[in-house]
Amino acid sequence: MEVYFILLSFLTLTSLSSSQECKRDLLQNVDFPGSDIKFEYSPDVQHCQQLCTQFPSCLFFTFVRPDWTKDQRHFYCYLKSTSSGQPNRQTPLPGVTSGYSLKPCSPDLQPCRPHVYQNVDFYGADYRTLFTADYQECQRICSKDPFCQFFTFLQPDFTPEKYRYKCHLKFSWALPRTLNVNRKNGVVSGFSHSAQFSEYSDTECSTKLFPNAEIVGGAFMTQSSGTPEQCLAMCSAHPQCTSFSFQSSDLKCLLKENRNDLEFRSKTGVTSGIATHHCQQDTNWAKTPLEGVDFQGSDIRSELMDDAETCQKTCTIDQHCQFYTYVNQNFESASYRHKCYLKRTTIIPAPPKVAKLANVISGFTMRDCI
Repeated sequence: MEVYFILLSFLTLTSLSSSQECKRDLLQNVDFPGSDIKFEYSPDVQHCQQLCTQFPSCLFFTFVRPDWTKDQRHFYCYLKSTSSGQPNRQTPLPGVTSGYSLKPCSPDLQPCRPHVYQNVDFYGADYRTLFTADYQECQRICSKDPFCQFFTFLQPDFTPEKYRYKCHLKFSWALPRTLNVNRKNGVVSGFSHSAQFSEYSDTECSTKLFPNAEIVGGAFMTQSSGTPEQCLAMCSAHPQCTSFSFQSSDLKCLLKENRNDLEFRSKTGVTSGIATHHCQQDTNWAKTPLEGVDFQGSDIRSELMDDAETCQKTCTIDQHCQFYTYVNQNFESASYRHKCYLKRTTIIPAPPKVAKLANVISGFTMRDCI
């Protein structure tokens, strides 16, 4: 019974989020206290609003600006939600800006971010460093590198002196990821046919998968995955990944870094492969529904539908939807049957931490500006 009431609350919330009016205005020095889902770091309020727009259940937010003086919570982006769809309270508070998700506004989900941030460090997520003459060259290199999502450049007056002119290229996931994948009878899951799993290229990838074979060692990260091909897409999108092993028993994708050798051992139910780069991946795998697989969580809304095919088509049409799970007629709990859950994860560049730091400049890739 508890699960059923949770579901009803969620359906109320998602129906509200899909019917809200478009509110683009930002409220300076206004706080929406409480109702927090989580917080992320953002360099400015526009990025915070984009995070809220892409985060499945976020309906409104409060951003703590750099001029905040009460404590050190600068660049905090608080993502928020209520069952009514509106903030419970609005109170005046210097140093913060609040606003609403742009989900009802048909927003650009991959907006251009040409701005750079003086004396702001995008801390962490480094995968490569080099020296450049200025921050413009650092940003150009970031924009040319398909792995790079943002950067931090150390200016000529940075201290210690030996780090001056250093360009830090940084990574965050830019493809849809199914964060929690489980086997479950009576459900069907799949992907939007509009979802992008790799950058476009005129050159077709040569893909090699090794069934019933595990690559020995080198694992540095585990991700949930519905298929070996999705595992390949994630490996190819990560700058550290050279190969992978997909475990069909628990639907886990082990990203591996083996740069000196590649050793296989026989293992039933495991499919391994090698990362592909600078080529067009075959994404036909994303058009095949996965019977008995549940993409748990990351819901943006749910609706009653006749069949899984209608659910898939609805996901493809909805610009916010990246993947879905449909509950069949034979599902054990009758209250969930015929429900289509539309889902997404955040794909905009998101630094793991944003902080004040003298004599540095940070910014984002310009690939989305072309």
